[in-house]
Amino acid sequence: MATTRHGDGSAGDANYGRIGGGYAQYRQPEPQIAALIRRALGDAKTVLNVGAGAGSYEPRDLAVTAVEPSASMRAQRPPQWPAAVDAQAESLPFADRSFDAAMATFTVHQWADLGAGLREMRRVTRGPVVVMSCAPDELDRFWLQDYAPEAIEVEARRYPRIDEIAALLGGRVEVQPVPIPLMCSDGFGEAYYGRPERLLDAGARQACSAWSFVSDEVVQRFVTTLQRDLDSGVWDRRHGHLRRQPHFEGSLKLVVAHAEG
Repeated sequence: MATTRHGDGSAGDANYGRIGGGYAQYRQPEPQIAALIRRALGDAKTVLNVGAGAGSYEPRDLAVTAVEPSASMRAQRPPQWPAAVDAQAESLPFADRSFDAAMATFTVHQWADLGAGLREMRRVTRGPVVVMSCAPDELDRFWLQDYAPEAIEVEARRYPRIDEIAALLGGRVEVQPVPIPLMCSDGFGEAYYGRPERLLDAGARQACSAWSFVSDEVVQRFVTTLQRDLDSGVWDRRHGHLRRQPHFEGSLKLVVAHAEG
């Protein structure tokens, strides 16, 4: 598949020049998830973050080199952090084995060539490669399936299978479920499992790229139906227990591939 380059340099299927303007406002790193990623990176001192976006989940105690092709996303990185390199996963401008570890969070489903990107990560990394992504066959665990199945369907088509990611990375691979806390500060879709009102906010939806792939009619139907069911109590009768559930294990997974030898 050829890489699509959008106006701001975005590479992949989503145009972050159009949808990424408020990303950093809604997508703050969740400390519990950040701790899982940090443990997976082990004793690394230098880390490559591919598809880094605004810098979520980059460990501040390590020397991180960020790669991000979208100008609008690079501009949202905190000014005190090192600037991200304008490059694509499929062609990383680094020598073999340049980094102790590498990471990629919420990004592999955007890549035009998954295999090329993962092989590049493995090529430039001496130690673990850590990928956080969603299992496409588990996305329908989220209540959004009842209200906007089109959004779930488009995500299921975009996300690669977890076993495919593991096979492409090779070596010894561990796959861990990522429990999502009720008050998750990172506003990806499942983060609102117990706070449905948040997805009535257009900005919150825009920070989840799935919504850019469904029609305005689907979005309007979702908003109208969810608002109606919240007002009438239907949502709470069906899913209200989620408001008190401290964690949700949905589709989110952490894939940790250890280097061979």
